[in-house]
Amino acid sequence: MARVVLPFGAASLAFDIPDGNLLGVYSPRAVAPVADLDGAIRGALASPLGQPPLAAWVRRTERVLILADDNTRSTPVDRIVPVLLGQLNAAGVKDDRVSCLVALGTHRYLSEPEMRRKLGADVCRRIRVFNHEWQDPTQLVSLGCSSRGTPIRVNRAAVEADVVIGIGSVVPHHIPGFSGGGKIVQPGICGAETTAATHMLSCGGGGDSLLGRAENPVRSDMEEIADRVGMRTVCNVVTSPQGEVAGVFFGRRGDAFARAVDLARAVYAFSYPRDPDIVIAGACPCELDFWQSHKALYPAQRMVRPGGTIVLCTPAPEGVSPVHAGVLEYASRSSQRLREAYAAGRLKDGVAAALAVAWAMVREKAGIITCSPGIPPDDKARLGHTHAPDIAWAVQEAFRRQGGEARVAVLTHAPEMLPVRDA
Repeated sequence: MARVVLPFGAASLAFDIPDGNLLGVYSPRAVAPVADLDGAIRGALASPLGQPPLAAWVRRTERVLILADDNTRSTPVDRIVPVLLGQLNAAGVKDDRVSCLVALGTHRYLSEPEMRRKLGADVCRRIRVFNHEWQDPTQLVSLGCSSRGTPIRVNRAAVEADVVIGIGSVVPHHIPGFSGGGKIVQPGICGAETTAATHMLSCGGGGDSLLGRAENPVRSDMEEIADRVGMRTVCNVVTSPQGEVAGVFFGRRGDAFARAVDLARAVYAFSYPRDPDIVIAGACPCELDFWQSHKALYPAQRMVRPGGTIVLCTPAPEGVSPVHAGVLEYASRSSQRLREAYAAGRLKDGVAAALAVAWAMVREKAGIITCSPGIPPDDKARLGHTHAPDIAWAVQEAFRRQGGEARVAVLTHAPEMLPVRDA
């Protein structure tokens, strides 16, 4: 028997798989972190990719807005923003001309202590730091529609700023292919109708997600929206599964993003020899709630054979979602029924409806067993999942469904992994 251990919140999950059944235990590649993070950040800002340093083009009278991702991401914003402020100060921009908008997308708002942990207490004292209040229509302005027809409603602070700089991390992502780049604007600081449109667009291919596809319709739409907002500069990082920074890329949005994607592929892509019957997917590091942990499903979906079984493992202490709880009313429907209901206007939370379509597309390829103490059994049933009281039961049930000869693949950090089938 092979003993397998998955990270699981502050603890771990351990289980046994017969040696003859185990196709592989897959993890992101070990990567050396930058030796001096502050030095790497300073170096990246001093020599930007595709554009001059900030001091050459930011004027002292301009209002600067920094977009930072939230506590569901491991981006070291608390290390990046102080260096960025130093560069802006050197360009003559005083702290009272700079603010930071936490790009929540449609996640829950951060509390004041959470903001201080994310950005650092000193930054929160120096500049205004505030949530993207996506549920308040007075905080949003319309910029018309994108060329794909996506309605663009964006936080008014970004439209009123003279300079917008985005900070985020780059990993494989099922909606735009990879996170980073213009994603800090859409969905980061947009309204729910904008996010619903791009999320539903990501389901248009049918049968699989856009995971790891750097060029795709959703990415094009997001980058167009970022252009409309005027965010041309980003600081994108690539981190290891342990949250250590492997690379810092600052400069023109397209150039910095492309360089980060190259490194993210090197860290998170892995090859596998054949389609497994069972995929056991650990949700680390996206374990806060199912709204984050569902990202573990898409690498598993990419790998598993049709009719197979996915075992999702996540602590999910905040349950399914503290913001989109209404999704449970319809999440177990088929993807076709969900699309029809959304098109007819019967599903008012478009973001949740789009994700429910993506979840249904996974279920339509493989059954899902969920091992999660934070998601009640009834809620698992409403997601269309089978409740597992513990990991041993989940493994046993997966073998019962797939048979004693079933091939098993284990993904230790599934949300950020990119499976590539051997030729």
